Amino acid sequence: MPTEPNANQNPSSPLFAAIYDPATTLIERTLLQPHREYLVANLDGTVLDLGAGTGAMFPYFDSVATASTEFHAVEPDPHMRRQAAEKANAQARPIRIEASPAEALPYDEESFDVVIASMVFCTIPDIESAMSEVARVLKPGGELRFFEHVIDDGWRARIQSALAPLWKRLAGGCHLTRQTGTRLVADQSFAVVEIDRLNLGVTPIRPFVRGRLRKRSVSSTQ
Repeated sequence: MPTEPNANQNPSSPLFAAIYDPATTLIERTLLQPHREYLVANLDGTVLDLGAGTGAMFPYFDSVATASTEFHAVEPDPHMRRQAAEKANAQARPIRIEASPAEALPYDEESFDVVIASMVFCTIPDIESAMSEVARVLKPGGELRFFEHVIDDGWRARIQSALAPLWKRLAGGCHLTRQTGTRLVADQSFAVVEIDRLNLGVTPIRPFVRGRLRKRSVSSTQ
């Protein structure tokens, strides 16, 4: 998902925001649906959508909402956020959307039971700072659930590397060559619950990693 322009972030793109939903309608209904359902399975407590984009996760939140669930989201790109707000207003459960980037979340420590990241780490300028913020706002034992595309192997990786500079400019700052799964599981604030590499998608958006990390308690990180 794209982010608002400043010295450290990708430029926002009204065109990219405008075509995003029409361009992804088919894959949302087919390829991506089971993975979005994975992200919300047995969801409970206070939930943060990290980089909500146009709000693709919002109907899934609504489908699993209970009396004990509460939903929040951040999306710094104003064009994406406008569409996300429209989707949020169409849901039965309220979803509060903030304009902050993932590297500077506007929440108190230990505010959330679950943070969900769905195809967002590819555009976050500083993954390590974002992960530090996720760890800060998650309660001990809380989960980071993620679904992200990563660099492939062999000839597909060479294609991704060749396309990467142009792709980043056209696709809201999306990086094709990140090893996101490796970087997430290396964070010492989290223990790996599960992670899978999925040969899913079409080059250059292939493969994906999907998984869950659990925030360690203070004693277990010392």
